[in-house]
Amino acid sequence: MTKGDFEPASEISVRKKTRDQFLGHKADNIGRTEGGENSRMRFSLPKTTATDPARPHIISLKLREMSQLFNSMDPSPFIGKDLDDDAEEFIVSWAQEFSPDAPLKLRIYLDQWPAEDPKELIRTAVHNHFAHRAQITNLEFKRLLKQGRTCLFIGLLFLSACLLLSKMLLGREAGTWAAVVRESLTIAGWVAMWRPMQIYLYDWWPLRRRSRIFVKLSHMPLEVLQHGKG
Repeated sequence: MTKGDFEPASEISVRKKTRDQFLGHKADNIGRTEGGENSRMRFSLPKTTATDPARPHIISLKLREMSQLFNSMDPSPFIGKDLDDDAEEFIVSWAQEFSPDAPLKLRIYLDQWPAEDPKELIRTAVHNHFAHRAQITNLEFKRLLKQGRTCLFIGLLFLSACLLLSKMLLGREAGTWAAVVRESLTIAGWVAMWRPMQIYLYDWWPLRRRSRIFVKLSHMPLEVLQHGKG
């Protein structure tokens, strides 16, 4: 892993289509322009050359001023502010590209250095933001599992009722119509099991993985440097 710069890294070979579209808006005129040409947020792509796996992958952000890192609509103090949506999406999307065990490091460059040293303030705010995101995602995970249990109970109850009804009313009936009704009740019962099966087979693990990424980001090392002096 080599140090990221401010040009797209040609070494990166794996891209998702959505990430290409997202990063496409941020190359060369990189990113979101809020107040003109001088008010830019730049996103630097991590490089994935074969190096020491113990060295962290570095994700770099270049900001004109510290306030660009945060959501301007959030009235909270800096230490409790949400991150800017574009910045958060960029950091999280790149964190998802790497192995869960791969170390990460966030490096932020500021063009305008505040009068007071912003390093500890930014570090605490970023870590608090992702810790809060992890808590919210964990709550969503618990709610999903609770919904899954409820859906499973309802599905099993409905399936049992359909099978019992089919056996009691049509168990000895012969003929095409009886076979059609019997099969329809069986299918309807199993359709009721679709939602709990979807939750327990597919829906839970993306939330779990995202929660782990947020926890990882809430503890990652973070550097704040003055652009041109780092």
